[in-house]
Parts: sequence; C-alpha cells; structure tokens
Amino acid sequence: MDIRGKVVLVTGANRGLGKAFVTALLQAGAAKVYAGARDVASVNIPGSTPIALDITDEASVQRAAEQCSDVSVLINNAGALNRGALLDADSVDNLQHHFDVNTLGTLRVTRAFAPVLAKHGGGALINIISVLSWLSSPGAGAYSASKSAQWGLTNGLRSELREQQTLVIGVHPAYIDTDMTAGIEAPKSTPQEVVALTLQGLSEGREEVVISDMGHAVKASLSTERPIYLTR
Repeated sequence: MDIRGKVVLVTGANRGLGKAFVTALLQAGAAKVYAGARDVASVNIPGSTPIALDITDEASVQRAAEQCSDVSVLINNAGALNRGALLDADSVDNLQHHFDVNTLGTLRVTRAFAPVLAKHGGGALINIISVLSWLSSPGAGAYSASKSAQWGLTNGLRSELREQQTLVIGVHPAYIDTDMTAGIEAPKSTPQEVVALTLQGLSEGREEVVISDMGHAVKASLSTERPIYLTR
C-alpha cells in the first residue's frame, strides 16, 4: 500500500514512537494524519490533526470513530509499561491495567474502526506489539503477558478482517529509545528506524514486521529446542 494520499489515525501520538509515526507519515505524503491522545493539548506536531482519544474509554473510542470517518489506515500504537514483579502485592491490578491498555485498548479501537476501514476498501490495520510478546524480562511480566495476548488478538483480527480486505500487520520491536525504556541498558532502535521499517512493510503488503537483530534472533529461536523464553 502506498501511504501517499491516505488518511491515517495514530493512537498514542503525543510522544515517542507515536509522534515519530505522525511526523513520518506527513513527510511521506499522507493526506491527513489524526494524532490521537487523551490530552489533545499535548500534541504538538505541525500539520497533524489532534483528536481526543482514550483507548480505555469506550465512549471516547466511539466518538473518535465518528469524527475520523475518513480513515483508511489505523495504527494502534498507544501502550503502557509499568514495571513490577508478577508476585508483587499489586500484581493483579498491574496486570489488569496492562491488559486494559495494551490488549483491550487495541480491540476497542479496532472494533470501532473496522467498519470505517471497510468503507474505504479495507485499508490497513497496524498493531505495534513487541518482541516481549515472545519472551519475558525481569520486571516486565505483566507487559509481556499483555503483549502476548495482543499478538494473539492481532492474529485473530487478521483472520476476521481478511474478508473485508484489510491488511493486518503485527510489528514486533525490541527496545526503542523512548522515555518508556529510559534507564534500560540494552541496544535500542530509534523511533525513526521502527517507523521506516513499518512503513516499508506496509508498502510491501507484509503481515508481520520484526524490528532489529534481537527481534529476529528471538523469533528464530521459537522453533528450536531451546527458545530464548526458556533460557533467559
């Protein structure tokens, strides 16, 4: 799919990867880019169209779908990462928060916008998942569990949306150099690198985009007798 002339909605667009997506899409010739954020005043991207959107609030999602009825590409980027052990006293609440944002938020927005995409010939749905959908790391067990569920959700949505000719792309970055990973000492991709590879995958009609050497190594290990999720 050629992004030129398309209308795109990016969730979580006020900072980090979302902001990089909006900027790159405008530079690539998108006709309009809705920048979704809970607080529209936090969106400061020249040329974008800020839209109030809280992906944990069904009414907010439905209002956005009504206001953005010209969207042909949806990028589910908004996400949450709160560190903590799975056996901490507040771990159930932490897990529920991650699922509400990362998994159910993706479903809420997709369910609301699926008819909009269908109206415009199917379009494309891009879900920003994570390499941590395939393994866990200390302090990020709840995040990993929600991302594993988001991966499964993406696979299910791909099947259900195929009939309306919506291209569904799952994107699996490893660490990205944003404030979400501040303090983590590990190789990181820049937001711009993730965006460039994702848009390349969109242009090529790919259904999965794996970012970075680490991501490819993790995925390749899954079919071995000692996958990385067992050895970390």
